[in-house]
Amino acid sequence: MTQTNPPSQPASPLIYPYGETLVEAGHTMEIAPGIYWIRMPLPFALDHINLWLLKDRIADQDGWTVIDCGITNDETKTHWESIFAKHLHGLPILRVLVTHMHPDHIGLAHFLCERWKAPLWVSMSDFLMAQWLSSKEGGVAVGASSGSGGAADHYARHGLVATEDLERIRSRSDYYSRLVPQVPRRYRRIMEGDEVQIGDHRWKVSMGYGHAPEHVTLYCTKLNIFISGDMVLPRISTNVSVYDADPDADPLGLYLRSLEQWLSLPLDTFVLPSHGKPFRGLHTRIEQLHEHHRARLSETLEACQTPKHAFEIIPVLFRRKLDNHQLSFAMGEAIAHLNYLWHQKKLRRSLCEDGIWRFCAASPL
Repeated sequence: MTQTNPPSQPASPLIYPYGETLVEAGHTMEIAPGIYWIRMPLPFALDHINLWLLKDRIADQDGWTVIDCGITNDETKTHWESIFAKHLHGLPILRVLVTHMHPDHIGLAHFLCERWKAPLWVSMSDFLMAQWLSSKEGGVAVGASSGSGGAADHYARHGLVATEDLERIRSRSDYYSRLVPQVPRRYRRIMEGDEVQIGDHRWKVSMGYGHAPEHVTLYCTKLNIFISGDMVLPRISTNVSVYDADPDADPLGLYLRSLEQWLSLPLDTFVLPSHGKPFRGLHTRIEQLHEHHRARLSETLEACQTPKHAFEIIPVLFRRKLDNHQLSFAMGEAIAHLNYLWHQKKLRRSLCEDGIWRFCAASPL
């Protein structure tokens, strides 16, 4: 996840029912009847992920459903063991539900599923992508040596040509598999429109696109609670990237269209996001996200009055120094903004003699 510049116009503030309260790692906090907030640390600039523990009952057995897992490392396992010992009230985890395939969400699914003999529930697209990226073959394909495809060559075609930067990207070939060393071999598929019974409540599934292949979100009418995963976050803009395997994709268009479906939810919906604090103000936040991207797209189009490649667009989107982890996200997001405008026919795209794609405004502003 990468934070981009704030919208040019301020919007109404969101409401955070629990103020500045944050649950401590290894603990839980009840935020609605039978719903508990877990917060696990992450070793990135975005330093935490929210997970959710829901009271459940399956086949006459009381227990818990876990939503999202954290990355695989000893610290996260230790915090989970503390929760097992102190916060499950002697009941088992019955189901592990994962919103999408990014490491902070699915990383420890194998550990939780094996520890509790619990099934993994996830979308098919994200299950298959996680299996591929966690495999040796998938890692090699992502990193790839020069000229053989993968992220580094993908970014080189979009202007990231400094040898040092490319080596930094290639050095990340094991990034995913380190955080997701394995994925359960079997899963229960979640699809658009499904209704998942968790304890006494039914949750309607709606899929979001652009951030991950097939991102699961859940809404409970009775509780008026929306588990948004990474699709709607209260303070930062979800990373939306174009990857080597699908270089002509328009994930930003998919993401913006996905947001529209949640405007049908009530104004006072309580949103449980994967990062940041639980909040109310879903409609306000969706408009903020639209305005954010309108502003960035306008600036990108203005910059492309003369031909630009994606690496030259990074300073338009990100006005701060980026570390290795963030550079990869930033390149993917810069390409996503250019591809969006190209699909909208506001930019023309040309493969130049140096092998780099450049984008130029289709007509003057």
